[in-house]
Amino acid sequence: MSGCKVADGYGTMLVTAVGLNTEWGLVMATISEDNGEETPLQVRLNGVATFIGKVGLAVAVLVFLILIIRFFTGHTEDKYGKPMFKAGKTSVGDAFNGIVKIFAIAVTIVVVAVPEGLPLAVTLTLAYSMRKMMADKALVRRLSACETMGSATTICSDKTGTLTLNQMTVVKAFIAGESREPPDTTEGLPPVIQALLVEGISQNTTGSVCKSKGSGEMEVTGSPTEKAILSWALKLGMNFDDERSKSSVLHVFTFNSEKKRGGVALKRSDSEVHIHWKGAAEIILDLCKTWIDSSGSVQEMTPTKVDENKKIIEGMAAATLRCIAFAYRTCDLHNVPVDEEQRQSWQIPEDNLTLLAIVGIKDPCRPNVREAVHICQKAGVKVRMVTGDNIYTAKAIATECGILQPGEDTEQYAIIEGRDFRSYSEDERLKFVDKICVMGRSSPTDKLYLVQALRKRGHVVAVTGDGTNDAPALHETLVYPWVSKERKLPRKAQISSF
Repeated sequence: MSGCKVADGYGTMLVTAVGLNTEWGLVMATISEDNGEETPLQVRLNGVATFIGKVGLAVAVLVFLILIIRFFTGHTEDKYGKPMFKAGKTSVGDAFNGIVKIFAIAVTIVVVAVPEGLPLAVTLTLAYSMRKMMADKALVRRLSACETMGSATTICSDKTGTLTLNQMTVVKAFIAGESREPPDTTEGLPPVIQALLVEGISQNTTGSVCKSKGSGEMEVTGSPTEKAILSWALKLGMNFDDERSKSSVLHVFTFNSEKKRGGVALKRSDSEVHIHWKGAAEIILDLCKTWIDSSGSVQEMTPTKVDENKKIIEGMAAATLRCIAFAYRTCDLHNVPVDEEQRQSWQIPEDNLTLLAIVGIKDPCRPNVREAVHICQKAGVKVRMVTGDNIYTAKAIATECGILQPGEDTEQYAIIEGRDFRSYSEDERLKFVDKICVMGRSSPTDKLYLVQALRKRGHVVAVTGDGTNDAPALHETLVYPWVSKERKLPRKAQISSF
């Protein structure tokens, strides 16, 4: 594990050394973050300098030849109007001095042709641009990022926290085959579903709930999604500490961007084992074989019921809601490994699940984001949205933000899922990557492939994002704008908004 970086998950650690006192710190101190890759402006300046050098050299050679011919033909005169060279009369020393003067003129042309003040002028211009960006609340960590950002031809933007406010709340719920309005009401909610939901949400989470010392009110911590779900569960009557004390965690499958789901195996006080899953609604739905109706009875998940649930998910997604589903199943205690080491490699069962609920979480778009996208498009910069949400939510948000124009959604490859993009070969991706406006259900690898394909097509790509799933794409691109209200910046971020 030495040298590995923690991308996601949770745990407890003891810090024994930091910074240069660690082996990793010593290694990182000996290398530079700069990979030596030239920025677009540097490439252009090098091209201009090379062109000027070649032109200056050609002019110098031409002038040298013309002056030499004029000198030896007697057309070059001194200050008294007399020819400086006469065949058979001019001494070798005078002729050599004349040639040296002509050569000096040629060298002067070459020297003058080199724009010595250009690097200084460019640096001053970038510094001025940096100050102007500071006035717009954009902190520039690297000076070269100013001109690289100015050369960007496309922006691959994450959705959550970048285009949206990352302030989530549960606004819709579909439980026991019924849509509940408001979603946090317990009236008519089957007790069995309420108990299972509260149990699963309290244990299958990376967030926490505690009483505030000052006001005594319940304070919810965690990621925005976890906070939204925990807040909803509190309104359903969840007592966080009590629920967690009723069962013990046997094993946890941490939520990640690849699987789009997370699970937990619980051992209850009556020795019964419950396995709870939470994740992307359509993925969890595919794993469900049964569901619980309004009377608390378990019903088979028929194809008709599957289609009904899919329409509910599509409807929520079309309303720009993030869809999360909750499901559970029981497990025989004898099937759970007794040894702790074996349990760590145990695959939590994820088949034959029972659907408990589907909720829609609202994450409003940032103010003026549509105007900002329009300004980018007007400047010739194409904005693309790459998100882990399902394709319907991604389409709705992209339309609301102005990334997807009317009629574009009917074009082939304008909207694509990450798994479909990943299935194409590298050469096939290059043929249609320019058409992509929205990519849904994308993994970190899909974002990386998209950035690589765009760069091979000659684009200067900027990537924005605020999650661990954006790290590979951020590392691949030339410039990494960071849009966040928090002060936590990625180590590679070059421009941050505060």
